[in-house]
Amino acid sequence: MIVDGSDGVLLRPKTIDNSGVIREVDRRSSRDLWWLLLLAAALVASLGLYAWPHLELRRTGMAADRMARERDRLIEENRKLRLEKASLENLVRVEAIAIRDLGLVPPDASRVVVVERPPSAPEGTRLASGTESRPPGAN
Repeated sequence: MIVDGSDGVLLRPKTIDNSGVIREVDRRSSRDLWWLLLLAAALVASLGLYAWPHLELRRTGMAADRMARERDRLIEENRKLRLEKASLENLVRVEAIAIRDLGLVPPDASRVVVVERPPSAPEGTRLASGTESRPPGAN
């Protein structure tokens, strides 16, 4: 291929054959790349070590707030349940429901039996019984 120049000179490109060129690895360039990667890794690691305690502190604070809200909710629920329990244990209310809804009537005074439990004896005490126990072989 011939190229015509602007001043009447003919330029002919020279063909170059690079098939015999042997490429060699530049050790200095490779070493610089490794230093750059090491520097970047050190920078990322230092930023991570700097940010980690702050993130943990923030996460701990958020957990404490969440627990405080849960505690307040549980205290309020406990208060409501205690009120409900007190209203359900009200004997006047229970008797009124029994008479009104179930049609029950109070028993006659002659049919009422009051049963009291004796207080339990302290541990290690022996109670006397009506039967006398004798050692075996004694008459």
